This record gives sequence, structure tokens and C-alpha cells, in this order.
Amino acid sequence: MDYSKSTFFFDTQSKEIQDIIADYQSNSLSKKEITIGLYNFVRDHWRYNPFKISFVKENYKASEIAKRDQGNCIEKSIILITCLRALGIPARLHLGKVKNHIAVESLTKKLGTNELTPHGMVNVFLDGKWLKMSPAFNKELCERFQVEPLEFDGENNSFLQQYNSHGDEFMEYIEDYGFFEDVPIDFMIQNLKDNYPKIFKNDDKVKEYDF
Repeated sequence: MDYSKSTFFFDTQSKEIQDIIADYQSNSLSKKEITIGLYNFVRDHWRYNPFKISFVKENYKASEIAKRDQGNCIEKSIILITCLRALGIPARLHLGKVKNHIAVESLTKKLGTNELTPHGMVNVFLDGKWLKMSPAFNKELCERFQVEPLEFDGENNSFLQQYNSHGDEFMEYIEDYGFFEDVPIDFMIQNLKDNYPKIFKNDDKVKEYDF
């Protein structure tokens, strides 16, 4: 598999992506420094918003996501993966199911559960090994929920905020769907249908769900 190539979703040559990576094209920067810089930028530049789900293929193109000021975990992962690939750094999408334990009242009311699926993170290939990282939760959100923001050092996995600052359980991974060369849009939609049937309300033609 080619985890460096441009695709319909990871549209590396688009103006929006090229504008983002412009500051990271210096020959003086190592791949580790580039990855850390882009990770921090994506984590904090797009506000995390899990309350809007799209079923439209085009809405998951990196260039389209880049035009917004917020995104869910998969959308933010797509942005980061595309930027990394545009700079020659292999990256892939990793999906799973997580259970949140803090500030889940709205999710539980709307979905009937505190489980979020599919949840997205990024695998990046640095110094001969694959590392996991999650740019989903921006600093402001972490401050509000009293959770330390995830930092990525380019050497270790950084994808799970298991506890908040008080030691209370925050989130846990309960299923792992594996990693993907491209965005598996059909799998994602079927996963949503299987886990959240009330979203569709017997209408398979729904295009977007806003909590």
C-alpha cells in the first residue's frame, strides 16, 4: 500500500493544502519537526465538533475541510494526513470506537449512548516506525473539560486521554477497526447506520445530521 500518495480525499496538490504546508517546506526542518508542527497546528486551528456528521463524500476532501473552522476527529485527521503526505511523510487513517465519560450528556441524549464511532486518529511513519497521534481535541476544549491536551513528541504514541486532571476517567478505546490507505467512506456510513439507527429515521437519503 502507498501511504504517501494523493487521493480524492487526501488531495495533496490542492491550493488549500499547499497554503497550509507552505511554512513547513524549509530544508532545515526534519520530518519529526514538520510532523510536530503540523500536529499542533491542526489540533488547535480547527475547533473539535463531534455534533455534525456528513454523509456526503465530497465533504471529506481535505481541501473542503480546510475551508471550515471546525471539524470532527476524522475530518481533522484527514487534514493532518494530507498535509503530511504532501510533504512526503507517510501517514494513514486509523479508525475505532471510543467511549467518553465526561460531558457526554448531549451525546447520550441525541445518540442514546456515550460511544463515538467511527473515531479517527492518525498513524505517521517516522524514523522507521508507525506512531499513533490524535489531533482531535483543541487546547480550548481540553481546558474546559480540565484535560491535559495531547502533545506529540515525534517518538511516542499520543492518542488517548484516559483521565482528566482530577484522575477521573475521560475516554477509552473499546474497538479497533484498523488503518486505511484512503478514507473508507462506505465503511464509515455503514458503521454509523449500524451504531446510530435513529440518525437515519428510516431515511437512507439523509445527507447530514446536526445534533
